[in-house]
Amino acid sequence: MYEGAIQDLIDELGRLPGVGPKSAQRIAFHVLAADREDVTRLSAALTRVKDQVRFCRVCFNVAEADECRICRDARRTDEVLCVVEEPKDVVAIERTGEFRGRYHVLGGAINPLEGVGPDNLRIRELMTRLQSGAVTELILATDPNTEGEATATYLALLVKPMGIAVTRIASGLPVGGDLEYADEITLGRAFEGRRSVDV
Repeated sequence: MYEGAIQDLIDELGRLPGVGPKSAQRIAFHVLAADREDVTRLSAALTRVKDQVRFCRVCFNVAEADECRICRDARRTDEVLCVVEEPKDVVAIERTGEFRGRYHVLGGAINPLEGVGPDNLRIRELMTRLQSGAVTELILATDPNTEGEATATYLALLVKPMGIAVTRIASGLPVGGDLEYADEITLGRAFEGRRSVDV
C-alpha cells in the first residue's frame, strides 16, 4: 500500500475494466515518471471525452454531434439495419468495409445473472425505428456467446411478425485457425454456416 495521491491513482485505475491491481500500479508509476506535458495531454483528452462525446440520437453509437457520422452519411442504405451490442462493435464491422447499411447499438446484451433484461437495452428504440417501414433486413450481430445468442433470439422473436427478414452473422472458425483447437460449438457453427465452393 502506498499513501496519498499515488494510492488514489492506483485505486482509480484499478476500477477500469480489464485493469487489475498490478496493471494499475504499473500505469500509475508510468504516469508518475512521464513528462508533465504527456500527463496534461492525457488529462485533457479524458476531460474532452466527457465534455464532447455523447450517444447518437438515432443509432446510439458514439458521436460528437446529435447524430454520428454514419447516420449523417446519405450514401448508406436505410434498408439494412445491423444490431450490435456496443459502439466498439460498429468500429469492428466498419473496418471490414463490407457493410453499407445503418446500425443500432443496444448498449449491452440480455444477461439475467447481471440483472440486465430487455428493458435495460435500447430495444424499444429499435422497435420504433423498425416501424417506419424502411428496413427490409435486420442483421443480428451480437456476440457469439450465451448472452449474445439470447439477445439475438429475443430480437428475432420480436421482429419476425413484422415481416422483416432477420439474419444472424455467421460464426465459425477464424482464418488461419486449426480444427484441432476449435471447441465443439465453434466447429458446429462452422458446419451450419458452410456454403458451396465455386470454382
